[in-house]
Amino acid sequence: VRVVDSGGGLVQPGGSLRLSCAASGFTFTTFHMKWYRQAPGKEREWVATITGPGISTSYNDSVKGRFAISRDNAKNTAYLQMNSLKPEDTAVYYCKAESTFGNREYWGQGTQVTVSS
Repeated sequence: VRVVDSGGGLVQPGGSLRLSCAASGFTFTTFHMKWYRQAPGKEREWVATITGPGISTSYNDSVKGRFAISRDNAKNTAYLQMNSLKPEDTAVYYCKAESTFGNREYWGQGTQVTVSS
């Protein structure tokens, strides 16, 4: 099983980034995909979820209207499009695959996002 996050970097306030989460070793469509983030000195917080079939999405209020989660089940990959980035979005972003049956979960290694001028 592998879950690999990528796409982070340094961006100016107001800019955009797209994170990717490539998964392998399990049946991708039977897993919800979630993004979390952890800022320095803070607890990890949930950012967004997309259900297994990709029908439903949900967001933390702090990113609603700016971030969009999606998935390509043919490529076993989930994405997080981040627009209008703010300095407070700076964090390590983690992807998590969570079984729709509730009995397994797999985390990515994290990718650093830094929003600064």
